[in-house]
Amino acid sequence: MKSVKTYIPNTITCLNLLCGCVAVFFAFNLDLEFGGLRALAWAFIAIGAASVFDFCDGLSARMLHAYSPMGKELDSLSDLVSFGLAPAFLVMNVMLDCGAASWAVASALLIALMGALRLAKFNVDTRQATSFVGLPIPANAIFWIGTLAWINSHYYPGDIAMVIIILAISLLMVSELKMFSLKFANLSFRDNVRRYVILAAAVLFVSTEGLPGLAWTIVLYILISLLGKKTAVEE
Repeated sequence: MKSVKTYIPNTITCLNLLCGCVAVFFAFNLDLEFGGLRALAWAFIAIGAASVFDFCDGLSARMLHAYSPMGKELDSLSDLVSFGLAPAFLVMNVMLDCGAASWAVASALLIALMGALRLAKFNVDTRQATSFVGLPIPANAIFWIGTLAWINSHYYPGDIAMVIIILAISLLMVSELKMFSLKFANLSFRDNVRRYVILAAAVLFVSTEGLPGLAWTIVLYILISLLGKKTAVEE
């Protein structure tokens, strides 16, 4: 009989999936208001909670030595819903509310499609044990929270601009760009310079810009990864 602790990581992963489902529900009901907050805000909160559970399931699996093939598959399925489908449907419905053309709205489905390909690639790619090849799907979701928050606070940038952004972020997920992991193996400044830079930038951007600062944080993450790749080639 399996120990209770072996079920803990998968239970946390299911909470990630549940949050993703909640975010999808709110994505299709943007006119709803609950507890003084609009559906868009609740969708952001649900995706944020999914990110926390996504971090905690892996952490608990390592601490409890409770790895399992089922847990790996469940994690990918949950990530696809929370960080692929939910952002895609949020982008689609926000664009619809802004009066976007149908062809532009349909392009948002690329977020989910490329997210699925990114996760499948990650599961079979042995190069991604300590770093990533392509933009991680949770980073994709964080970028879209920031971008949609910016649109909500400012204005819709237009169909062509949105399609270009959707294409760029979607293709980055399946690109060969080597990106460093944001998880800390230790607290050494020397070993985690780039991670501390991203953390400090996130605090600065969010404190000055609010949620739109999350999008700028992911842009900085991409730029630092590009710079790192260029340096490695030159060396």
